[in-house]
Amino acid sequence: MPDVAFVNGVFMPPADAMVSIDDRGFQFGDGIYEVLRTYRGQPFELEAHLARLDRSAAALDLIQPYSRAEWTKHLLEGIRRAAYPEAKIYIQLTRGVAPRDHAYAADLVPTVVMTVRELHSLSRSMQTDGVEAITIEDIRWGRCDIKSLNLLGNVFARQQAKRAQVFEAILVKAGSITEGAVSNVMVVRGGTIMTAPEGPTILSGVTRAVVLELARKAGLPVQECGITQTDLYGVDEVFLTGTTVEVLAVVRVDGKVIKDGRPGPITQRLAAGFTGLAG
Repeated sequence: MPDVAFVNGVFMPPADAMVSIDDRGFQFGDGIYEVLRTYRGQPFELEAHLARLDRSAAALDLIQPYSRAEWTKHLLEGIRRAAYPEAKIYIQLTRGVAPRDHAYAADLVPTVVMTVRELHSLSRSMQTDGVEAITIEDIRWGRCDIKSLNLLGNVFARQQAKRAQVFEAILVKAGSITEGAVSNVMVVRGGTIMTAPEGPTILSGVTRAVVLELARKAGLPVQECGITQTDLYGVDEVFLTGTTVEVLAVVRVDGKVIKDGRPGPITQRLAAGFTGLAG
């Protein structure tokens, strides 16, 4: 079962996949991306991911080279060729190739790259016992709602988490929690689920939307509101949501134990509901 690459309409082994050194994605980070996964060989929430790809492209004035039907066709073919039990699909769309200049021509032909690789799920112990996180300053650019290639802030945050030997870095801007380096962050206080509101300070995840809908259908109160870093240490539960993390409890932040140091009942309930829906 091989990894699969797709460049500008052609499938090939990843080792053969190449783009120009003058591609604006390489030169300027002038592009967008999406990451999705399969369950039982089928892409999860494909329409939502493609809708977000469209929104990101429109926000950056990028030409969208494929319709959603065409994207779906290419994705399904890549999944078929890779034939992994579960796969992670990465899509990248850049403005295209041109001599290096900050300004761009309106008629550039976009570059499309897709890879399909085997998905390795988190360990069972992480899922049952929860993980640790640290908080760090959110230094990312001002339009985090666009899933752009400009990820240096996330890279630095994730590296700090690695050095601290914890799973995630929770980002803080002006004293309030925004999201994680690779996840959205939710907390539970007094039975209410709280998470940062949609807007330019967060990338509103597809899994985030699914989990909030699960919560509302279960009759659990939800507030999309600011959460201060100080408040974070005193909540009843903290958990992450994301394509690869799904619903994952955080039991310690900055060395401080959250409640009793175990995944809380609402986190467990939502994780079970998500597994039932997706897996």
